[in-house]
Amino acid sequence: MRQKLKTYIPIILLLLAVGIPSRLIPDSFPYWYVTYAGDFLWAMMVFFLFCLFFRWGSFQTFIIALLTTYLIEVSQLFQPDWLNYLRSFKLIGLVIGYSFIWSDIIAYTLGISLGAIIDGLLLRRLYHNHKQTAA
Repeated sequence: MRQKLKTYIPIILLLLAVGIPSRLIPDSFPYWYVTYAGDFLWAMMVFFLFCLFFRWGSFQTFIIALLTTYLIEVSQLFQPDWLNYLRSFKLIGLVIGYSFIWSDIIAYTLGISLGAIIDGLLLRRLYHNHKQTAA
């Protein structure tokens, strides 16, 4: 678990540091970055959070992260007062979003795909090599 923390926490923090400004100070960034990068990075972060907390393989994590982000996006089609009240809190609004946009689905798919590629090709190799040398 310690190696998983050392592997995934820095990546998650980096994704937060690069992605959150696109939502908090959008006027400081180009249109394309504000429109797509935040969703791309958020979805990649969801993937790496699942990698950190669960013992699934890369493919299972990929599928579950996709389903999770898609469900959150589809939930934005529903606008009951109680849910809009929750969305009025900035942190909750950043997590569950405000309105359904098809381009978000594409951004989620690409972000999670890149996360899975990074995880499968690089991080899991490092993690397994570390386990083997420690044994």
